[in-house]
Amino acid sequence: MTDKPANDDEQNRLSARAARYVRVGGNIGTIAAKVAGQRLFGLERDNTQMAGQLAAALGGLKGPIMKVAQLLSTIPDALPKEYAAELSQLQSQAPPMGPGFVRRRMIAELGPDWATRFQTFAPEAAASASLGQVHRATSLDGRSLAVKLQYPDMQSAVEADLNQLKLVFALHARMDRAIDTAGILSEISARLREELDYVLEAGHMALYGQILQGDPRIRIPEVLPELSTKRLLTMTWMEGKPVLSYKDASQETRDIIALSMFQAWWFPFSHYGVIHGDPHLGNYSVIERDGVPAGLNLLDFGCIRTFPVKFVGGVVDLYRGLLENDRARVVHAYETWGFDKLSNDLIDVMNVWAKFIYGPLLDDRVRRIAEEVPPGEYGRREMAQVHRALKEKGPVKVPREFVFMDRAAIGLGGVFLHLGARANWYRLFNETIEGFDLETVAARQRETFAKAGVPLPV
Repeated sequence: MTDKPANDDEQNRLSARAARYVRVGGNIGTIAAKVAGQRLFGLERDNTQMAGQLAAALGGLKGPIMKVAQLLSTIPDALPKEYAAELSQLQSQAPPMGPGFVRRRMIAELGPDWATRFQTFAPEAAASASLGQVHRATSLDGRSLAVKLQYPDMQSAVEADLNQLKLVFALHARMDRAIDTAGILSEISARLREELDYVLEAGHMALYGQILQGDPRIRIPEVLPELSTKRLLTMTWMEGKPVLSYKDASQETRDIIALSMFQAWWFPFSHYGVIHGDPHLGNYSVIERDGVPAGLNLLDFGCIRTFPVKFVGGVVDLYRGLLENDRARVVHAYETWGFDKLSNDLIDVMNVWAKFIYGPLLDDRVRRIAEEVPPGEYGRREMAQVHRALKEKGPVKVPREFVFMDRAAIGLGGVFLHLGARANWYRLFNETIEGFDLETVAARQRETFAKAGVPLPV
């Protein structure tokens, strides 16, 4: 992979960060002051109105803060429900860079002769998102390519936005102390910084390519390292159709897509301790063979979470503890994850949430992931029940590793709801964890990460 020094546009400049502080801090700080004033003078708070003001304040900003806002909206109870509802409606797409700007950025990453290294390169973006945009291109040997180009000054934007994100969590803390969100903040910060590193993302693609290489239902893009840098990622273009274009397809077709997604998520976790932390519909497309859905393309590897093997063991222990009504094993699982100072009352409260997450996996029959629940509401009713109890029994401090595991499980369930998929989730899960052994997973994890050239997190 090309190793070019950061140019002036990409430097973590104090001026860029300061300007970002003013824009983000001014918007959020005004709302924080209102909340503090209402609390000081004992006034009634209108969360719906305040949430709308926060969404409006963030709506004019693009980049990381938009990604964070949408992320928070998908984690049940990370923010009050009124805030989550407003933030979930924010548009994640940033305005695309114009052709002139794109040329300057490509020169910065690949040098002045960059255009000669492609057979074709479309100057208009095929897609844009919070941290960068994607262009279609053709390699010199005729392959269709996706070229992911990071927006300038993203490092400055990320650091500024993460500092201001503390104000958003301060809002939550002033309103509600049932959940200690320090771990959530730390985890989001770490994952968002990782998304800036396209060298790491390329490694994660190679990692998933090795993990899923024997499964014909799942395809991973191939990275072209000679056309990639830390802020430019060139990979093979994956042809496929949007998942939701099959929403009205036959039950069998929708079930095939869901089974591929289940495998693409649970197999890497149970066998290698890795999850795709952003199960968003836009991160998958459906492979068709002879006009029939045959599997999935995985398209984005910016948010990959690697877990200590003992955490994976905790997931399996919790499942088996719930299945066998073994309370000691359930408690051991929570402690393995990092929950501490758990009273019997707190354990009972957490079991409400655990039984919801694991519910479909404990039920040996063909069924939907949940009955009569809109996709956007998946998990919110149960979390509200847990939240009411935590106000009395809590607070509970959420371990960092739990954040994206929980979020991804909810996101995956939401996709299954969108599809109306039916399966025997119990049998699928038990096939995935059959013969589970911590030492085997640890050895497999070390070997596969080394082959992919991805360092194991400490």
